[in-house]
Amino acid sequence: MAERPDLFGWSQGATGPAAAGLSRDALVVPEPPETGEAVEAARARLRERTAALRRSVHVRHVDAGSDGSEEWEIQALLGPVYDIGRLGVFFTASPRHADVLLVTGAGARGMSGPLRTTYDGMPDPKVVIAVGTDAVSGGLLRESEAVTGGVAATVPVDVWLPGSPPSPFGILNALLIAVGHL
Repeated sequence: MAERPDLFGWSQGATGPAAAGLSRDALVVPEPPETGEAVEAARARLRERTAALRRSVHVRHVDAGSDGSEEWEIQALLGPVYDIGRLGVFFTASPRHADVLLVTGAGARGMSGPLRTTYDGMPDPKVVIAVGTDAVSGGLLRESEAVTGGVAATVPVDVWLPGSPPSPFGILNALLIAVGHL
């Protein structure tokens, strides 16, 4: 980014550093008043928990009732454009090897048990990222009996990433926030 600011840079829109938040309330527009001390305290707690995750991060993805659009964007992270492997971020099939839990979907009630089992199977420290508007709030199905109204009803969320779907760069940004690189 510093080498070629004409090609790479932060925008103020959906792909900027403010596109993912450390609290769900921070995603509400207009933003509710938050003190700088409270945000810094949340960052410090997350930084302390993830201090060991600096060089190699393993991610476990769980679809908790997604429409599939977020999965396309996550898949794009593995291609030559984003190539997150060069950053030391790898996807794993086993929660036993995962540091970060990437959750998509509105939190389907049928997925509550498997999602919680995955979370409980991860070693500490662990970080949970809610990816997409459905995972953050339940989306259009929020009032339905079929969903829990977002994944926070099942697992504690550390980083909230809105968007339907969020861009691959937004997901990468959330991952970097989660492990303390931003």
